[in-house]
Amino acid sequence: MEGFWKRAAAEVLLGAVAATALSLFSVALFAVFVRAFAPADAAVIAINGAIKCLAAFIGALIFVRRERSLLKGIAEGLCALLFTALVFGAIGGFHFSPIFLAEVFLCALSGGIGALLGGKLRKD
Repeated sequence: MEGFWKRAAAEVLLGAVAATALSLFSVALFAVFVRAFAPADAAVIAINGAIKCLAAFIGALIFVRRERSLLKGIAEGLCALLFTALVFGAIGGFHFSPIFLAEVFLCALSGGIGALLGGKLRKD
């Protein structure tokens, strides 16, 4: 059982770090678009949240293995959101809003779904 927890922690952390890197890269690309076209603030907030959720989904899809994949995917989604919030907060300052609560739920959900789908697609 001890080996399971080490593997589970490694899968969750790898997925969360990959999701954070993907999110940071995607938001940097989106910043170029924002600079050029100046969309509304609501659109920027919504797209930023969507990028975080998609990154959590992809991180879980790639790194989380089959055994208890839903729980590990949820943990990966929450860790990815936490890491992303810390990185973005360090770069631009911490700005938490009620939308953050929705992001918590959506990132956990997308991480869980990504892990389930990754487990079904993968042959371990």
